[in-house]
Amino acid sequence: MALPVNEAGFVVTDLVKAIVAERDHLSDIDGAIGDGDHGVNMAKGFNLCAQALGSPTPGLKESFGILGNTLMAGIGGSMGPLYGTFFNEMADALDGVAVLDAKAFAKMIRAGLDGVLDIGGAKPGDKTLLDTLVPAVEAFEAAVAAGKPYQAALDDMTAAARAGRDSTIGMIARVGRASRLGERSRGVLDAGSASCCVILETMAGSIAARIA
Repeated sequence: MALPVNEAGFVVTDLVKAIVAERDHLSDIDGAIGDGDHGVNMAKGFNLCAQALGSPTPGLKESFGILGNTLMAGIGGSMGPLYGTFFNEMADALDGVAVLDAKAFAKMIRAGLDGVLDIGGAKPGDKTLLDTLVPAVEAFEAAVAAGKPYQAALDDMTAAARAGRDSTIGMIARVGRASRLGERSRGVLDAGSASCCVILETMAGSIAARIA
């Protein structure tokens, strides 16, 4: 079934629920090589977004914009600007888009990724959220290019996101505070990569449930 963009704000409310539910787990991951507050900060930002959304929930473009701006203002450190840019760029990519089909979704997540790449100094392999985001976006694009159904492309994106997240266990952190640990940063997940996986999994699941 077609998914109108102006009726898809539920994606953001689903993201709020997912991040809040993962708060303690994400902070536990972060505690291994970071400050241990990643989940707390993410949950704070997403909860603030829930308050800003109001009721009824706006369309997806507006909801992504509210989420992006809220994260920019409500999360400290690097995650606020990175995730804020991600969601704001996805909102901008929905200008003039009426239906969130596979082509529109591909354009949207590519815009989000490009925004993160533009403001960050990291690259895949540096043990950051990019190790989840880059392969996930590329997997979705490849699936669409191969003519796979929308749901199958979402499944491919989710699988790539999980594999990317798990790949950070074997990496040495090369940017951010954890980079000071050198070899000691190897052996644990990157918290940003883990939260990015939650976001992509949730978006995929939320959309898949409505297009089945």
